[in-house]
Amino acid sequence: MPIEHPAGRVRYGGLRQWLRICSFTIYFAGCMIMVHLTQYLGLPLYLFNRPLYYAYISKTKESFGVLVTTITQWWSPTVVRVTGDKSVRHQLKRTPDGRLECEFPDRMVLIANHQLYSDWLYLWWIAYTARMHGFLYIILKESLKYVPIIGPGMQFFGFIFLARKWEQDKPRIAHRLSKLAASGGVEPMWLLIFPEGTNLSDNGRKTSSEYAAKIGVKDLKHLMLPRSTGLRFCLENLGNSVEWVYDCTVAYEGVPRGEFGQDYFTLNSTYFEGRPPKSVNMHWRRFAVSSIPVSDTTKFEAWLAERWREKDDLLEYYMENARFPEDEDESQGNGNAHATKPMSGNTSGARQRVKVGGQERRITTSGGSTAAGGWGGPIETEVKLKGWWEVFDMFKVLITFALIVNVFFKLYTIAQLFGSRS
Repeated sequence: MPIEHPAGRVRYGGLRQWLRICSFTIYFAGCMIMVHLTQYLGLPLYLFNRPLYYAYISKTKESFGVLVTTITQWWSPTVVRVTGDKSVRHQLKRTPDGRLECEFPDRMVLIANHQLYSDWLYLWWIAYTARMHGFLYIILKESLKYVPIIGPGMQFFGFIFLARKWEQDKPRIAHRLSKLAASGGVEPMWLLIFPEGTNLSDNGRKTSSEYAAKIGVKDLKHLMLPRSTGLRFCLENLGNSVEWVYDCTVAYEGVPRGEFGQDYFTLNSTYFEGRPPKSVNMHWRRFAVSSIPVSDTTKFEAWLAERWREKDDLLEYYMENARFPEDEDESQGNGNAHATKPMSGNTSGARQRVKVGGQERRITTSGGSTAAGGWGGPIETEVKLKGWWEVFDMFKVLITFALIVNVFFKLYTIAQLFGSRS
């Protein structure tokens, strides 16, 4: 008996689905070509003014952020529910028109669990809500570098591509990180890392189980064990230029226990069949880099492993309650979890007691103040732009260039005409 899709029956089939495929392909490919051509037009700046060149490329990256937001907004409308612990609540805002605005810092390392190939689309939208969609850097597998148009475009963006051979990857990462740290923490930068290395799948689940057995630890239920080498190397090389590590735990509504979101929410089902996730749920935390034992390999591995077990507990709570836990504050205490004061000697954050699977677990949260007036519960919104007119920003440079070329061509034609008469 086939398992029912979490998003229900196919909404668009036959001709309607083909129309969606065609319109999606024309829009995405057309806009991507425009963005990529804009990147090439800016190449001369690299020779004469590097800071101006990088600022120019960040604008093309903003355009791509708008592009990936609109393909979700128009072809796959998606509800997003956002929660956070007390360290980030004051940075999560809902505008009068219902949009999410994140007042996150200009520089951070962002870590997240990896469930779908499209996770990064939703996280790029988060960067958009913080007006940081032009400064997102992602660590990706090297094969994506060779995808036509998209791959070269991402190379312009300064993304870091890994061959997953550490001796080969190490100097490449070090080179890119040196550039990201060179500004001394002045230039905006969000560096996105998925410590699990790949999205959750049956093969990934088996690999994680084998790795857990190899190192003698218990495997996780909803996540794969994280690998600490890359994240630690990034934090080490970025040094004092980054103050915070932000952690996002992502859950997709309706994925059955023990199943994998990637098997349900494919590109085809999400964008063409009209079966996106019923909701994307995000829970945010942050940790001061100064509180993380970056210089000690063993302690850092233990620190990251503990954070991932906390994320696993958060996901277990989500599976049982269809929402992430919230600790109590001045305006809302729903009894799901109870914030406690930081433990003696623990300067990295407070502890929450959360019931998971009938057992009480303690989850670490960073310290921080709540927003004025307290916390009004999860922010429920949609992946969408502030305004449709932002789409035209993708074309401004090319249109301007075309107009200038047209003017010069006409002037040249006039000059030739007068020259021939004389």
